[in-house]
Amino acid sequence: MDETTQKTSWWKRLSTGLKRTSSQLGSAITSLVTKRKLDASTLEELENELIRADFGVDIADRTIAALRQGRYEKGIAPEELQTLLAGEIEKVMAPVATPLEITAKPFVILVAGVNGSGKTTTIGKLAARFRAEGKSVMLVAGDTFRAAAIDQLKIWAERTSAVIVAREPGADAAGLAFDGIAAAKAQGADVVLVDTAGRLQNRAELMSELEKIVRVMRKVEPAAPHAVLLVLDATVGQNALSQVEIFGKIAGVTGLVMTKLDGTARGGILVAIASKFALPVHFIGVGEGVDDLAPFTARDFARAVVGLE
Repeated sequence: MDETTQKTSWWKRLSTGLKRTSSQLGSAITSLVTKRKLDASTLEELENELIRADFGVDIADRTIAALRQGRYEKGIAPEELQTLLAGEIEKVMAPVATPLEITAKPFVILVAGVNGSGKTTTIGKLAARFRAEGKSVMLVAGDTFRAAAIDQLKIWAERTSAVIVAREPGADAAGLAFDGIAAAKAQGADVVLVDTAGRLQNRAELMSELEKIVRVMRKVEPAAPHAVLLVLDATVGQNALSQVEIFGKIAGVTGLVMTKLDGTARGGILVAIASKFALPVHFIGVGEGVDDLAPFTARDFARAVVGLE
């Protein structure tokens, strides 16, 4: 598949994946601005719609301010408004649209997130991406609480021809991470992806285990982890904000992966997170397929989330 075809098919998946958000927002925009003046009450309703879609107060304020300055008293076409909104979203998202760069060997990536965020699947998809780039990959099945997570990662290892380090359920996750990184160094692996148990951000003992994993990793590789990716499920909406805050403090999150954007009408949450935390967004996922996780690009996301073709 050539690059243009690839780009087109990803754009199609992105637009389709964000359909719930864009169609709800599009309907609201159309009903608000068609045959109505852009007066104070219309602007207030529009602001409420943006907040309802989880874009956050900041982007809602910015959009409304831009509309007020734009002299649209006589009204505005829905597509004009969508374009203006996409422009405001792009301004917020452009600084965080950062590729994940592999800068060391082995490059150790610690992957964290709450239960059900799509963490293990994301690791598998990342492994497939790195393997397609010709890199050697080691997977560390550090979610030792769940036998299913270990089995899932073994399947991904087989599928992607990656090496896997795994133990029985209940094994010490920090010790496993230590062994995995040591093995990766010995074997000359390019990338190490370390899974961790899904943990609620309000469970202190689980969060302290995450700190321990980071501490133990550094005994074998002082610069590890080179990246700490937090996998966020877009369908949890505002709860994702507290996840970013707490995981950031405990594990030193360096970048985000947002999954399940196809499962929510509140895809604006990524914009609210970017506006508040300014953390790099490396990848977004809009489906179950291996190709449904792709590097984040601000313009494509901004246009797709408001429903522009």
